[in-house]
Amino acid sequence: MTRCQLIFVLLLFCRMSLAQDMIKHVHHRTDSTFFTENAGPQQSDYLESLEQVFQVLNKVPIVTSSFLNLDDIEHDLGQNDSAVAILKERMAYTHSLNIRSLQVYNTLLDKLAVTMKRYEDNLDEYRTKLEGLKKEILGLRKDTLIGQIFKDTALHTVFTPQLKRLRSKWREADSLLKSSTNVINNLKSRVAANNITIADLLFQVDAISDDLRYNAFGKEQSYLWEPPSFSVDSGAVEQDNRSRRYTGEKKLARYYFMNTSNIRFLLAITLAIYFYWVWFNFRSLRRLGKLSSINEFHFHYISPLPVIACLVFTLNLAPLFDPRAPAVYIEYSQLLLVLALGILFYRRLPKHYFMLWCIFIVLSFTLYFAESGHLLATYSGRWVRLMLNAVSAALAVYFFFTSKEKPGRSWLVRFAVIIYLALHLTAIVCNLLGRVTLSQIAGSTAAFSLSSAIGLMVFVQLITETFLLQIQSSRMRKNYPDSFEFVGIARSITKLMGIVAAIVWLIVVTNSLNVYDMLGDTLSGLFNTPRSVGKISFTFNGILLFLGIIWIANFFQKYIAYFFGDTGDDASIDDRNQRSRLLVTRLVLLIAGFFLAVAASGLPIDKITFVLGALGVGIGLGLQGIINNFVSGIIIIFDRPIRLGDTVEVGGKKGRVKEISIRSSTILTDEGAEVIIPNGDVLSHNIINWTLSNNQVRATLSFNLDKTTYTDAIQPDIKELVKTIPGIFLRKEPELAIEHVTSKAVRLKVSFWCTDVGSSSATSAAAREAIYNYLEKKGIEVS
Repeated sequence: MTRCQLIFVLLLFCRMSLAQDMIKHVHHRTDSTFFTENAGPQQSDYLESLEQVFQVLNKVPIVTSSFLNLDDIEHDLGQNDSAVAILKERMAYTHSLNIRSLQVYNTLLDKLAVTMKRYEDNLDEYRTKLEGLKKEILGLRKDTLIGQIFKDTALHTVFTPQLKRLRSKWREADSLLKSSTNVINNLKSRVAANNITIADLLFQVDAISDDLRYNAFGKEQSYLWEPPSFSVDSGAVEQDNRSRRYTGEKKLARYYFMNTSNIRFLLAITLAIYFYWVWFNFRSLRRLGKLSSINEFHFHYISPLPVIACLVFTLNLAPLFDPRAPAVYIEYSQLLLVLALGILFYRRLPKHYFMLWCIFIVLSFTLYFAESGHLLATYSGRWVRLMLNAVSAALAVYFFFTSKEKPGRSWLVRFAVIIYLALHLTAIVCNLLGRVTLSQIAGSTAAFSLSSAIGLMVFVQLITETFLLQIQSSRMRKNYPDSFEFVGIARSITKLMGIVAAIVWLIVVTNSLNVYDMLGDTLSGLFNTPRSVGKISFTFNGILLFLGIIWIANFFQKYIAYFFGDTGDDASIDDRNQRSRLLVTRLVLLIAGFFLAVAASGLPIDKITFVLGALGVGIGLGLQGIINNFVSGIIIIFDRPIRLGDTVEVGGKKGRVKEISIRSSTILTDEGAEVIIPNGDVLSHNIINWTLSNNQVRATLSFNLDKTTYTDAIQPDIKELVKTIPGIFLRKEPELAIEHVTSKAVRLKVSFWCTDVGSSSATSAAAREAIYNYLEKKGIEVS
């Protein structure tokens, strides 16, 4: 009996006792405290207590209806139970297990363990809520007013409607509490049973994997030149075992893919975003009539409808989205990548290289389908494997002897082919010596390592081309010049994407070699083990995470301007508003990156505060200048005494502000020199900003005229002439004045305003030439 049922019985018992007392003492009917005129509880007090009871009971359906995951957990546990049962059955046939199947089992068991942990957390949360409700209901017995209602007949008669509703509410609440408790307890028992089985199976997988890895280097079968050592019957049994093993692996792989559909959904979203990104930029250039502006980039792989390019892009990222996926998933994605690359290379590679790639496609598919069809599991199949490995190795050698025309990044291609050749030679040697498992692993890894390496080279090139397309599209939308220095930008993007490509390639190769889990566990133990220096505790993983996020934040703040077409040239300097916004964005990225790195790394905040305090002492002693420049940079960014594109004079240097960074600012002089001034020096000097509020500048020209030919009548004509010159600010009238007069000459001073300080020299020169020609036509001599 539950505690809720117990209190209900107690209340009924009180009511029965009350009935017996009423039979013996009838005078209670007229002697109730309810009808006495004293200072005892009033009717409102009883109603308030009843209202509290109703509020508690009303929580029950609300809380139980919030257990939204119970049905899903119960449904999914059925599939999980089936998967655990299949795994338990497969692990019973230890003689038919190999490293590949164990890798699939280990991946699936890890996934099941994570799923069971999530179910357990949900169920514990629901149970905690139910226990809280039960405690609230049990707490109602402390309310003396409710007990008095049941004891006093008159009170019971007065509150009969409320008590009827209370009984109905109680029955509903009691039913919900019992059913929810039973469901949760049942699910928790199933989850606990699965956890025990999963832990036991994981232990078995690890133990058998260690034995197989050790035995894989030993002789498994006879030498290839010797006759087979097993009979026809034993060969049939072995073939049947392999067939059942592959059938079980496929069932488990299907279960894994069904329960990780969100990863495939994310991949599909990534593909759609990348496709739209490329298509949108091509469409923008087409609408602007600027498609010819990308000719200098010599794009190889992206096009206005990059369907195959998007497929290659997504397939290369698949191992990164799900690094612990079963080997069959990596195999399928790599085979599809090989086909997509073949389509992409058509008419893009020289004919010789394209034919080599087509032969590689045939060899890869032949080897894979021969493996999956159990054609290589027999003695004769070992000879077929030997020939396939030999042909693949010969293909690699042929590439080296005929690759006179080196494709781009030839050293990377040659490195990938060397790995491909070495693995196939290893597979041949292992097959000859009876190391069948090692031969199979080396052969499949060779194909996947080469396809992944070539695919990732194309992936890096795709990202670089797409980024250059984005820059040029943004520049064209802002009417910037077509040409810009893109070589350095492309090189920087290639370096970053090269790091990502290397990580993905290592995931593919280690997964194919069936050492990913072992390597991951080793590295996890190395980097996640807590270490202490004095009183400070840390892990290598936290430090690497901290440094990595800081580096990524610095990279993005440095190159985010390129995404909006700002490459630092004169055209982008003129767009002051955008560059100011980008400057603030870069500062925000740096600050947010620092705090995110601290939060993600798990480093103790109090210890970091202590370190920053210690650094403060060092700053006060020797780093004053650096901090002064840093703080001055923040002041310049937000106070804006100078802005990007302003024409300024600072410390005797005049020019346009090209860059404002955290530490220093760069001024581009008229001679083309870039003057780097620390931000502290910028604020400590008097700043002459010619364009702080507007771009106008006043120019003055002087002419020495012959006094005998000069007349005041030319002044109105010169004023009108000046107004016709391009670049003159017409809202302010030109001014003419006689500055100096001698017996032979008159000095005429002409003052006017130019609309742009950057072009004031050209405007002044045009004005001087026009006035000189006018004076010459009038016959006035200019000395």
